[in-house]
Amino acid sequence: MFSRLYLHIPWCLSKCGYCAFHSRPVAGHDLHQTCLLLIREMELAAAAFPGNQPLSSIYLGGGTPSLLTPQQVHTLLQASQRCFGHAASPEITLEANPGTVTRSSLHGYYQAGVTRLSLGVQSFDNRILQLLGRVHTAEECCNAVIWARQVGFSTVGLDLICGLPGQTEEAWHTALKRACTLKPDHLSIYGLTVEEETPFAINYPGGAGLPDDDQTAAMLELADTELTLHGYEHYEIANFARPGCRSQHNCGYWQRDGYLGIGPGAHSFLQQEWGTRWGNQSDYDTWAVAIHNNRLAETQHQQLTRDDAVSETIFLGLRMADGISLDRFAEEFDERLEHRFSEEINQLQQLGLLVCSPDRLSLTKRGMLLSNQVFVRFL
Repeated sequence: MFSRLYLHIPWCLSKCGYCAFHSRPVAGHDLHQTCLLLIREMELAAAAFPGNQPLSSIYLGGGTPSLLTPQQVHTLLQASQRCFGHAASPEITLEANPGTVTRSSLHGYYQAGVTRLSLGVQSFDNRILQLLGRVHTAEECCNAVIWARQVGFSTVGLDLICGLPGQTEEAWHTALKRACTLKPDHLSIYGLTVEEETPFAINYPGGAGLPDDDQTAAMLELADTELTLHGYEHYEIANFARPGCRSQHNCGYWQRDGYLGIGPGAHSFLQQEWGTRWGNQSDYDTWAVAIHNNRLAETQHQQLTRDDAVSETIFLGLRMADGISLDRFAEEFDERLEHRFSEEINQLQQLGLLVCSPDRLSLTKRGMLLSNQVFVRFL
């Protein structure tokens, strides 16, 4: 039914101007109480969905999970073990803001059982970091990586954003090279998206004052070139990793593995029939009241149809450089993908966006840049 767990920590020191995730400033809120609610939700979910497999991956995301103390992280992981069971050597990821960690706290997270650290660096330009509303500096980013290695983390990832205000291709190239000097095991590279109802949507209406789509695409192409040169595998549209260092948790999302989301705004997918999806109430207080009353805070419940599952398998599978196994697709859906979508596949191959081999369908490098134009053809 599911073998992966996502724990959403909804608090940040302050809200970044571009962020549309379910998070709120932590001032005045009790993190201990949040942990108790997350544990109670795990207990409720374990009773409601007893058919899970032992957890192969756990991901603490947010928000800013590194606002939790190492002891609080340890307590949450103990609860997940008690409620769901852990597979041998599960991947356990903690997202962290470089401005909220110390060498001591990182050592504590490592001792608590965290195996993988994901640092939200976003930029090495202090001016841009301040513009984004980040609470850290470039120096703190570098220190966080050094400390993580010193305390024992063997897998450290960095997030970077391109297409930022005032960012040139040359400045982006400098950021990539600086990231590579830190020798992270994983890099997530995102083009800035201006989300509705964020301060950036007001400050940059319609993207005015930001690098245009062509400039951002050039930066993404540069990332592919530079990181490949440094030995990173471009294994998913926005993700690069050293061999053996892919994010197993996120790979599970793209492969439609079952996962359970715990916390306000968290999403779940259970492998029942063609799949069941739902989200939790995103408002913290509404979510908390439901858990206090011993009820799961589910909303937006969707039972997928066979056609839904086909579409998801295609647009999620194509995100990965490995693409889709045509034989596996035929086994799951009792039809050949390359027959059902032969016209679409032929047209996309002619456009240089897709490649179809005897047993695999995958995006080209150009297709990765223009992936939305590919996905829409299969919906």
